[in-house]
Amino acid sequence: MSDSPAGVVDMLGVLAYAELTAFLRLAEDAATLAPTLTDRAELSDLAAAEYGNFRLLRDRLAALGVDPEEAMAPFVAALDDWHAQTRPGDWLEALVKAYVGTGIAADFYREAVRRVDEETRAIVNEALAEEVRSRFVVERVRAALAGNPKLSGRLALWARRLVGEALSQGHRVAAARPALALLLVSAAEDAGVLASADTDLVEIGRLFARLTEEHGRRMSALGLVPGP
Repeated sequence: MSDSPAGVVDMLGVLAYAELTAFLRLAEDAATLAPTLTDRAELSDLAAAEYGNFRLLRDRLAALGVDPEEAMAPFVAALDDWHAQTRPGDWLEALVKAYVGTGIAADFYREAVRRVDEETRAIVNEALAEEVRSRFVVERVRAALAGNPKLSGRLALWARRLVGEALSQGHRVAAARPALALLLVSAAEDAGVLASADTDLVEIGRLFARLTEEHGRRMSALGLVPGP
């Protein structure tokens, strides 16, 4: 740990718990919302991938001499609250959540990962890979919209709710875990932004603005209209 910023354990802890809860929620959605056995299998594959990512992150924490449960514990409330507030009501909402929710989390941690050691960076980037998820979800949502364009408005509102709740919980975590927030601000400094005690909160705000821009890109990929 001597070569890693203090926020690394927080970053690994929150990401590990995010992957664990993603596994549990995707498995539940596959069992209760998937309309066909093929869809159930596809979403189950995604759930299994999330659990594999959790194990990677858990093992990295252990290798750093950190108890994974202790590292994850500070983030349980925020992530559980996000899932409780964004429980999908049907299959398409579950797909949009899988795509949008994990996507904005991935963007968040890619910002921070620039300041961690090379081995941790490689593990985090592996855990954040989303090509398979993107292809499956985009195909299903676009097909649904082609068959019923009226779904677009409802799903766009749902996606905006997802990102709004995610940003709210992200602010909550950043305020409660200054070491993680500092890691993000330091990453901004590496990108050419001068960080100081007076500008930290401003820079965090800029970070969330960038995350919102990436959300718009994902909305477009799904065939939905980005909005505020």
